[in-house]
Amino acid sequence: MSERRILDADDLRRALTRIAHEIVERNGSVDGLVLVGIRSRGVPIAQRLAVLIEQHEGASVPVGSLDITYYRDDLTRMAHAPIVKRSDLETEVSGRTVVLVDDVLFTGRTVRAALDALTDHGRPQAVQLAALVDRGHRELPIRPDFVGKNLPTSVEEIVHVRLTETDDIDEVVIERPEQAA
Repeated sequence: MSERRILDADDLRRALTRIAHEIVERNGSVDGLVLVGIRSRGVPIAQRLAVLIEQHEGASVPVGSLDITYYRDDLTRMAHAPIVKRSDLETEVSGRTVVLVDDVLFTGRTVRAALDALTDHGRPQAVQLAALVDRGHRELPIRPDFVGKNLPTSVEEIVHVRLTETDDIDEVVIERPEQAA
């Protein structure tokens, strides 16, 4: 396998700053806004977006996390004992605008599972989607409202988002099988 860096730390910071501004611009303010990161890397991205929004708007936005393990349609193909982490939605989502945050948008199945999981916590007024990377290949009619980087890929390629919170580095890379490289 070979890797090619697509975003470095500065590129990632700029993409998140742009997404944060777009979220506020689209919603007119931060009133009634909740950021919900999809585990695992969507959570630190949502936390970073909240910090950026607070820096620019002077108002904090609640951040929650969502574990979608039991809502996945491929659960039976996963390990016999999937690792389930806790969803953390201390803020009421009913009647609020929820921005689901994920690292990579691919087939759309993760987002579908997140929507199912979210409705178990309440009925949001609206749900928007922020993805750091949109790599295409959708299998469901799902599209992001906010995107850091549109990245055309082949199905064989793998996109890795690495964050300092989980991987000690900020970068986005594409991993290609040797024959495709």
